[in-house]
Amino acid sequence: MVAPALLPELWTEILVPICAVIGIAFSLFQWYVVSRVKLTTDLGASSSGGANNGKNGYGDYLIEEEEGVNDQSVVAKCAEIQTAISEGATSFLFTEYKYVGVFMIFFAAVIFVFLGSVDGFSTDNKPCTYDITRTCKPALATAGFSTIAFVLGAVTSVLSGFLGMKIATYANARTTLEARKGVGKAFIVAFRSGAVMGFLLAASGLLVLYITINVFKIYYGDDWEGLFEAITGYGLGGSSMALFGRVGGGIYTKAADVGADLVGKIERNIPEDDPRNPAVIADNVGDNVGDIAGMGSDLFGSYAEASCAALVVASISSFGINHDFTAMCYPLLISSMGILVCLITTLFATDFFEIKVVKEIEPALKNQLIISTVIMTVGIAIVSWVGLPTSFTIFNFGTQKVVKNWQLFLCVCVGLWAGLIIGFVTEYYTSNAYSPVQDVADSCRTGAATNVIFGLALGYKSVIIPIFAIAISIFVSFSFAAMYGVAVAALGMLSTIATGLAIDAYGPISDNAGGIAEMAGMSHRIRERTDALDAAGNTTAAIGKGFAIGSAALVSLALFGAFVSRAGIHTVDVLTPKVIIGLLVGAMLPYWFSAMTMKSVGSAALKMVEEVRRQFNTIPGLMEGTAKPDYATCVKISTDASIKEMIPPGCLVMLTPLIVGFFFGVETLSGVLAGSLVSGVQIAISASNTGGAWDNAKKYIEAGVSEHAKSLGPKGSEPHKAAVIGDTIGDPLKDTSGPSLNILIKLMAVESLVFAPFFATHGDFRNPPSIRDLF
Repeated sequence: MVAPALLPELWTEILVPICAVIGIAFSLFQWYVVSRVKLTTDLGASSSGGANNGKNGYGDYLIEEEEGVNDQSVVAKCAEIQTAISEGATSFLFTEYKYVGVFMIFFAAVIFVFLGSVDGFSTDNKPCTYDITRTCKPALATAGFSTIAFVLGAVTSVLSGFLGMKIATYANARTTLEARKGVGKAFIVAFRSGAVMGFLLAASGLLVLYITINVFKIYYGDDWEGLFEAITGYGLGGSSMALFGRVGGGIYTKAADVGADLVGKIERNIPEDDPRNPAVIADNVGDNVGDIAGMGSDLFGSYAEASCAALVVASISSFGINHDFTAMCYPLLISSMGILVCLITTLFATDFFEIKVVKEIEPALKNQLIISTVIMTVGIAIVSWVGLPTSFTIFNFGTQKVVKNWQLFLCVCVGLWAGLIIGFVTEYYTSNAYSPVQDVADSCRTGAATNVIFGLALGYKSVIIPIFAIAISIFVSFSFAAMYGVAVAALGMLSTIATGLAIDAYGPISDNAGGIAEMAGMSHRIRERTDALDAAGNTTAAIGKGFAIGSAALVSLALFGAFVSRAGIHTVDVLTPKVIIGLLVGAMLPYWFSAMTMKSVGSAALKMVEEVRRQFNTIPGLMEGTAKPDYATCVKISTDASIKEMIPPGCLVMLTPLIVGFFFGVETLSGVLAGSLVSGVQIAISASNTGGAWDNAKKYIEAGVSEHAKSLGPKGSEPHKAAVIGDTIGDPLKDTSGPSLNILIKLMAVESLVFAPFFATHGDFRNPPSIRDLF
């Protein structure tokens, strides 16, 4: 008998929800502080209050007053533009959610029917899968509860994305207005707004999962095997919604971005976000529906799946066998500690230190990663000491492996620090402060072709260190604690998700702020400040994508291990024809998926380019600024294209495990999962970093800060035009295909795990279900 954890079960029951509530309360406080920047024409209203006079922008003079610009008209214009962006984003998401809602209902029915048919819809208790001497609840109950968990995960994922979008569109114009008082003031508003999303998502995801476990426990009682098998539906729901959010939002934003850049910058030689460009509103809407709503759903899915993978393995280990609830909740305790750590870390950016000059922005964001990682290491040590027995056993493909609590601590830490390494490597390859991006910018001297060659080479090279970091994490964590170690390593990487999301969401908010400044006709000095915020935001967005891809690799491997165990596979032999065929097909899937998403962006961008050209050619006075463009038509093109084009890639990902598992069996499906994981991670990292490098190479030339950059500029020069072409090619890579691939590898793995009982019973035409069984 293994000794229980030091932390009593009652304290676990109290601490987890309290930490989640603290996270939600902190996000609401940050929202309140942002809301004090008023979007009214009252001259004094844009000051944030009378407290803390002289710091964080309170009571500072405005550039407009100094330069004699009418402040009232500028604020009114910002408010008008913000409303247009917010309405466009809300309208698109509601349209997308209608289609996604239909899918959710249909797929929930598929889950119930398929899982219920495992025992012919019997309501009798059955022998447990891993211990036939014990009795477990019927498969029909698992089908029902898995369906409920799926719906809960899907709804939470959708809400995470939607609320993130609302706070981003609420904060963009406020960031612009604060930029009048200094770059530090604008930074704080953008970062606080990102923190609202980060803490709201992390805390709500934890709270809903915790409540779901406790409600399901009322029915399941001592059958923890069945309970946590049903909980896996939560991860499937989260990731399936994230897929449509990432793909749909990515197609929307890049169709508008590519169309706006190709005609506006290259053909008409007008600045980015110029109000004369008909696609400019659609472009800014896209930042919110793709980079904010899609990203929020994506990282929520990663968190839900990592937690589910760890809980499934733990339920058949000594934690579940001995019904040690505190040890069972170790993944939730890590996430709870993460919320508290991220709260402290956020204060370093918003309260303890003040940004005064542009060069301090990027270090401040990097310090968020470092501080959160260091403090979280201590937090994990505390959780491992009080939340785990000193010694316990972990299920390892049919055997029980003896593990010490310090070994599990190291598993979580290796994932946490691997995330930091991936973040810094990503920053090195995508920030224009370092030589890789500067080399890409320099290659623009000889045209777009060399720029593309250098950018592709950079992306491929940037894969090396992250893959070694992931490989070492897998080796260490698996050696210590088998697949449970890999699952908690993924949770370690995601434990600081609130901070990661805050610095990730900061980027699109800053990007929108720059667009609003340009469209409102604000001073060039303000645009310079928002551009500086945006350049740092591009790098942080790339770092966020690196985290998402790295964690997806670990999560999908942990899910793969849980699937193999649940499907009754003892070894995956790559020398058998079924497995090798699966590996080849699985490795091909990311290419097929990327081809679909890239072509979708290209097709939508083609329509956008034609429409923007048409308006410039047919609307008199548009180039002179005396006539207004038809923004609504461009918004409609992006909306229609993204809704239509997100369906085929979604079907590819969702149907592949079902078709392979049913027709070819679990061995072939295990090969498909392994193949898609291996190739998907590589393509995702290279695509994201290539696109990020091209984007920042363009911004490097535009900013003209160094002598080298000045020699390549100014805007409109031949090297700058070559850089814009590279940036345009990279847009669908870094914002559509790359980020969506990490959902592909996770989603196929978690779907396979949820349907594993069905595949194990009926797959490969073993006992095929009759029509009566299914309906």
